[in-house]
Formats: sequence, structure tokens, C-alpha cells
Amino acid sequence: MRFFNTEGPVRADLHYLLPPLQRWDLDEVLALIEQKKYFLLHAPRQTGKTSCLLALMAHLNREGRYRAVYANLEVAQTTREDVVRGMAAICSVLGRSIAFDLDDPSIDAWNQTVGSNLAAEDRLLRLLATWASADARPAVLLLDEVDALVGDTLVALLRQLRAGYSQRPQAFPNTVILCGVRDLRDYRIHARSEAAPITGGSAFNIKAESLRLGDFSEADTRTLLQEHTQETGQVFTPEALQRVWTLTQGQPWLVNALAYQACFRSREGRDRTRPIDAAMIEAAKEHLILNRVTHLDQLADKLREERVRRIIEPMLAGESLEQLPLSDLEYLIDLGLLRQRGGGGIEIANPIYREVLPRTLALVPQASLPQISPTWLNDQGQLDPPRLLTAFLAFWRQHGEPLLKSAPYHEIAPHLVLMAFLHRVVNGGGSLEREYAIGAGRMDLCLRHGAITLGIELKVWRDGRPDPLAQGLEQLDGYLAGLGLDSGWLVLFDRRSGQPPIEERTCVDEALSPDGRRIQVIRA
Repeated sequence: MRFFNTEGPVRADLHYLLPPLQRWDLDEVLALIEQKKYFLLHAPRQTGKTSCLLALMAHLNREGRYRAVYANLEVAQTTREDVVRGMAAICSVLGRSIAFDLDDPSIDAWNQTVGSNLAAEDRLLRLLATWASADARPAVLLLDEVDALVGDTLVALLRQLRAGYSQRPQAFPNTVILCGVRDLRDYRIHARSEAAPITGGSAFNIKAESLRLGDFSEADTRTLLQEHTQETGQVFTPEALQRVWTLTQGQPWLVNALAYQACFRSREGRDRTRPIDAAMIEAAKEHLILNRVTHLDQLADKLREERVRRIIEPMLAGESLEQLPLSDLEYLIDLGLLRQRGGGGIEIANPIYREVLPRTLALVPQASLPQISPTWLNDQGQLDPPRLLTAFLAFWRQHGEPLLKSAPYHEIAPHLVLMAFLHRVVNGGGSLEREYAIGAGRMDLCLRHGAITLGIELKVWRDGRPDPLAQGLEQLDGYLAGLGLDSGWLVLFDRRSGQPPIEERTCVDEALSPDGRRIQVIRA
């Protein structure tokens, strides 16, 4: 039986799949090869790049006009800037790949004899020249995980490819495709041999194109899910199909992971007579997030990078982005954290990532929380909003100041501490949903616990700005209207300089919104 794949390249005999060669413009790729171009394929991790390269190699070799070889260079990452070891590793991988893909052991033998005596700065160039010259059919080289290489090792690879470029196709590969997460323009190569960082464009100025492998379309997503239905007879309800698309926006790994969890891991989903419904997809999403699966954990790890923080921090606070390098935005788009929406704006790439980012940032404050008794529950174990408000005010006055220092992003530290507190509340049974966007000026939270739904808006009062109360009440009206609520909380974090301590300035008042909703205004 086939299944949804979340590890490595797809295989038609094992996995439900969309034919990899249909995921990019094959005619364009073949035209570039016909024109003897060197070009890039890039996309976020686990989107299908390797599957596309392997399918292209098989296609070219099957047609017989070219000799195509795929090689993964990630093994050379551990050599760092040791060019001798790095080139030895790369040439070894190439020799073994040519032997495996083309049943030609001669280049591997050459590498272990003649090649082992060559200088590192010339070894790769000579290996590729030897391979290309050995057959009248032009050679096509597909190099994966190129951006895993570091410093001088990466420079040596790019410059040797560039050095042999003019000898193609008789004495050097007709086409080289470099594949990785980032576009070459984003490479900032810090090499010991150079006084300043080298940009990818200057080290490899023979690049003709940069192709980006996109996510699934909504139709693609449905087609992949229906592979399971055709194989097993188990259907996805229309609501489940829509929920998968809404949560993932077609990110290939997320689509497969949600479906695999719902259809193969959950007890209900393994009953093939039972349709996969939206609730099962929602449960699968929570499982992926709570278990910090590798894909999401790797993505969250990027939050530590300064150029990621410069964009994600103001986005979480609802602030506008100002005077940021364009390269930072391009980098986050290449990582798959952000996407461009219609009209040119940017947003978090999908609702699952939008949920993961603040949850991850709140982990340290959450781990730093003291023991808190669930005084927010009534005698029947149900959430009581007035008791929750009293508990939060007491918690904030006593623990807010030290916990703010534990938050990894200083500008949104209050948001993270409040979310950490609310996670303690929903851990007893409930959920916490978040909404935020560039320029919105706020973050909205929806706490659900049993029959209770509580809408909360967070705003920050900063130096040089007016009291955000009036704007907050108006904005909260719209959010509560969408939730069908007639009351809620407006939390105003006073981050102006020279303010009294938290325990002195924290207070609560009741106000009416412009549409007459009863709002608890918490100044913290």
C-alpha cells in the first residue's frame, strides 16, 4: 500500500505523488539544457526539489541524448573551509554517482588514482573534463544541497565550474543545475581567503536563470489527497479538503504530513470506512505543532537569526516594516517563511507557520512560569472569564517584570509572556488562536475553553505615540464581531520609558466599544 511521503524523494511504488516533472515548466528546463545553460533551482526545504532533479535525470537518460547525473553535496558540509577535504569529498560523491546513475565506474577509478594526486583547486575541474570528454553525448550535472557548503569550499566549487564553462560541451558538462534552498543572489560567502564576503553572483556569474519550485495549487492539493481515496476508498469530506488547503496553502510537506497523520497515524483515520473530516485534520495539525516535528522545528530554529528577527518581530507586533534590506525579505521568502500576496504585500506563508512562530517564541517564558493554580475554573471545571482576569492581573503584577527578560524578542516580550500564561490555561483543555499582520498595529487572540470563547486584543503604547485606547476599542469591535461576541479584553502594554513598576501601573477598567460591546481594558 502506498502512503503520504514526508521523508526524502518520492517513489511512485511507495508514495502518493504528483508527477515531479509536472511541477515545473519542463519545456523551459529542456530549452535551457538545449542552449547549454547553467542555472539554479531553489525552493524551501521539503518542497520536492530532489524529486524533481531525480525525475529530470531519469527523463534525460531515458531519452538518450544526454548523460545526466545527480549528486548530493551535503556530505562536504562537514569539511567547512578545508578545501582539500571538501574537494575530495565532492569528487568522491561525483565518482560514485556517475557509477551508480550511468553504470560507469571509470570516473570513480580515475578519482582514486589520478585525481587523488591533483591540487584541490584543480581536481573537480579535471574530473568533470575527463567525464565530459569520455562520450559524445553531452553531460548534464545536477548538484543538490549546494548551499550547504561553507566558505572557501563553496568558492572553490563555483570557481572551478566557472573555469571549465568555456570548454562545454566537448570537454566540460553541457549544463550544470545548482539546487538549494536559497537563490544564488542570497549567498554571502564568508571565506578565509577573502577580506570581504563574496556574493554568489560574483563567484558564479555564468548563471543564466534562477527557477523556483512553487507550492501545490489548490487543485494539486486535492489531486494528491484523492490518490488516497482512489487507492483505499476512504474519502475526504469537502470540509476536510478545504481545511488542508487553508492550513497549508499548498506547502508540500505540510500537505503530506497532515494527511499522513490523519489517515495513517490516528486511530479513527485507520478505519477506512470512516471519512476523513475537518476535525481529524485539525487534530493532525495540533499533533504536528505540539510534537515539534522536524520540519517545523527547523523552521522555528531560523527565528534565532538576526535577519529573521528583524522582520518577524515587528510582524508579530503588527508594526510596519521600515528601512529593512531587501535581501532580508528575499531570504525569508526563499526559506518559505513568508510569501507575497496579491498587491505586493507580504505575510506569513500559511496558517500553520503563523501558529508555530509565536508558540515557539513563547516556549522560554512558558518554561519560566511559576506554578499557577487554576483559579480561573469554577466548581464545575469550566472557564470563568472574571476569575481568569483576576488570576492574570495577580500573575502579571507578581511575575511580569522578571518574565519579560526571558522572552527572546524584546519588542514583543509582553505578548509572549501573556501567551505563555494563556497556554497554561488551555493546557487543561482548550485552544489559543492568533491573528497578526504587518501594519495591523495589534495582535488578536482567541481563547476557546469548553463553551467559553474569549476574544483578546493586544496593543503596545510606545514613546511618542498617543494612547492606543480609542483605536484599540474600534479594532476590537471588528474582531469580536467576526467571533460573534459582545464582550472581550483589550490589553494595552505600556512600553513608554519612565513608567512606574508593573505592579503599580497594572489596572483594569471597563469601557464600551463604538458598537456598544463591553470591554475589559487592561493596562499592563
